[in-house]
Amino acid sequence: MSEKRQYGQFCGLASAMDLVGERWTILVVRELLIGPGRFSDLIDNLPGVSPNMLADRLRFLTEQGVIAVDKVPGDARGKLYRLTPLGLQLRPAIHGLARWGMNFLTEEDAARSASRAAWGFLAVQTMIDVGTPTGVDEEYEFQVDEEVFSIAVHDGTATAHRGPAEKAALVIRADAETFIRVGAKLLSPIEAVLTGKITAEGDPEAIQRCTQLLGLAA
Repeated sequence: MSEKRQYGQFCGLASAMDLVGERWTILVVRELLIGPGRFSDLIDNLPGVSPNMLADRLRFLTEQGVIAVDKVPGDARGKLYRLTPLGLQLRPAIHGLARWGMNFLTEEDAARSASRAAWGFLAVQTMIDVGTPTGVDEEYEFQVDEEVFSIAVHDGTATAHRGPAEKAALVIRADAETFIRVGAKLLSPIEAVLTGKITAEGDPEAIQRCTQLLGLAA
C-alpha cells in the first residue's frame, strides 16, 4: 500500500482529499473521465508530470479501487487504465470544480499554458446550465481541433457525448484555446465569430439557444 499523508479527520471531505488531494491526482482522474488511456497517452496529455509521479498516482488510485487496469489486445505488456464505477462517481465533483475554476482563468494562463482539444469536451460539460429550455429537441456539434463532441437537448435535459451529432441544428468550429477562452468568458462568442476565431453554421435561433444553454448569453 502506498503511504500518503492523511488529514486525520473523521469527515467525508477530508477522506476524499486523502485520496485525490495529492498533486496531479485529480488531473489523472480528469483524463480518464475523458476516456481510458495507456501510460503513454497520460504522459502526453499531462504536460509537466514526471513518469515516476504518474506511475505513483496510478498505483495509488488502483490500490484504492478508483482505477482498473486492463490488458491491451495484441500487446502482452500493454496496460489500459480506466475509471471503475467508484472512480466514475467523481464526475459531478470534477465538473463542479472545473466550472468553478473557469472563474480564475486569465489571459496570461491562455498565453503561457497548454491547451488540449479534449479539455474542450470537459469544458462544454461543465458549462451546461441546469436551466435547459423545455420543448426543445435538437443537437449542437462542436469541432475543436481534432476533437468532435455534441450536446443533445430533449425536453429540458441536455447531455454531452463524444462524436458528431446525428442531426446537428448547429455546428461550431474552433481551436482549443479559443473554445476554452470563450468558456472562461475571456472572449465573447460574438467577438470570436466576428474575428473568425469561431465559425458557427446553423439556425440563428439554435445559436441563441445554445449560447443560453452554455451560460454565454449577454
